[in-house]
Amino acid sequence: MKMMLSVVLVAVAALVAVAGYAMFKPPAQATAPIEAAPVAQAPAGSASTAAVFEIDPNASSARFVIDEILRGSPYTVVGTTNHVAGQIAADLDDLDTARVGEIRINARALTTDADGRNRMLKNQILLTDQHEYITFTPKQMVGLPDQVTVGQSFTFQMVGDLAIRGTTREATFDVAVTPTAENRLEGTATSTIRYADWGVTIPQVPSVAGVADQVALHLDFVAIDS
Repeated sequence: MKMMLSVVLVAVAALVAVAGYAMFKPPAQATAPIEAAPVAQAPAGSASTAAVFEIDPNASSARFVIDEILRGSPYTVVGTTNHVAGQIAADLDDLDTARVGEIRINARALTTDADGRNRMLKNQILLTDQHEYITFTPKQMVGLPDQVTVGQSFTFQMVGDLAIRGTTREATFDVAVTPTAENRLEGTATSTIRYADWGVTIPQVPSVAGVADQVALHLDFVAIDS
């Protein structure tokens, strides 16, 4: 009996050590500056004269927003990064031909307002040592106007495949864009998802009584045709 108890205690101690290491180990770092995947070429025979706008990470950011109960009080957690990349092919006179390439976010670069939360986010929630990038690959744009002029804002929905820590599911983003110059687009894209649908779980910690089951995703972007 004593031997069995000793074995159990050793096993428990090992599990605690592994869990502690997973929580407190330094998170993996970004492997390289983020780069955009090239947007798909226009269909053969197309007369499109679309310009290619590239998201400028120095003027753009991606963030998530989620509510929790922290030490008995409501609290909103925000994680953000400017490690964002993507390309948009668009002709303002013929938006029917617009194409959006893969939007890529480096999850290893996400930061919140607390170092401990950052380690848990990267090591245990998003598993960023194995899944460096969160990606969104657009498949359909709904509600685009036929054409716009510089200074004229427009809205539409973008449907595509959202990949988070190895799981890909369809998601829809509400998008607002303003061409502020012939070579510059400014906009936002937002969506709210149930993170459990992507296999994401949030570990329980004593100071947090509960976490919302939905998370809001935001992208604020500036894209430039250089």
